[in-house]
Amino acid sequence: MNPLPEFGKILIGLGVLFVIIGLVLVLAPRIPYLGRLPGDLIIRRGNFTFYFPLATSIILSIILTLLFSIFRK
Repeated sequence: MNPLPEFGKILIGLGVLFVIIGLVLVLAPRIPYLGRLPGDLIIRRGNFTFYFPLATSIILSIILTLLFSIFRK
């Protein structure tokens, strides 16, 4: 039993995942309203800023869930 083919598949999957994450990071600033939706929390106190993109996270979660369910079948 040779574990190398399974390890190769894991490395390929991680590589694809890193490419997708890289593309999202490069293209995210060009998507309008991403990160500035109503429901995204911004708290500013003096020189401290806390930002939590709640609405953006929920929408991205719904989109990814739909995509994964489509490609899983």
